[in-house]
Amino acid sequence: MKDREKEHARWFVDEVLPHEDDLRAWLKARFPMVREVSDLVQEAFSRLLKIHESGPVANPRAYLFVVSRNLALNQIRHLRYERPEGAEELDPLSIVDEVNSPPESAALKEELQHLIQAIQSLPERCRQVVTLRKIYGLSQKEVAEKLGISVHTVEAQGSIGLRKCIAYFRRNGYTARFVK
Repeated sequence: MKDREKEHARWFVDEVLPHEDDLRAWLKARFPMVREVSDLVQEAFSRLLKIHESGPVANPRAYLFVVSRNLALNQIRHLRYERPEGAEELDPLSIVDEVNSPPESAALKEELQHLIQAIQSLPERCRQVVTLRKIYGLSQKEVAEKLGISVHTVEAQGSIGLRKCIAYFRRNGYTARFVK
């Protein structure tokens, strides 16, 4: 196994797997109508690994919960379930509150705000591509179809967007948390 693969595997074991039990419990409690929680967890892991291959992930736990939530909602939509009357809309920031201690939640909320600011500072096309790829987990082909651009443009704009986000974090002193 190459050094990069070992490092990637070590990162997954150290930074991702410890959250699996909390993620499963949260999905079961929040989305009882989802039948195959294991499939959602595996898909979230897969997407996180793909993202990690292209660059650092500031907060793997938050990413897992947001992606899992989106996957569960997509599954529910596909199964033609409707949100029960009176059920409230999910807020990604509330996910952080439910799974972390108050100090961790406050820090994560602040980090998410910085990430939002970094993404908002991007040129429009980069912002669209980064949001669809990294936040919503769409494939390059899906993003290309949605935006009416080529896959090559998606790849190029995504790379530019990530580089600009990293530069934003460094300029604002967030290297310890956001950039490895």
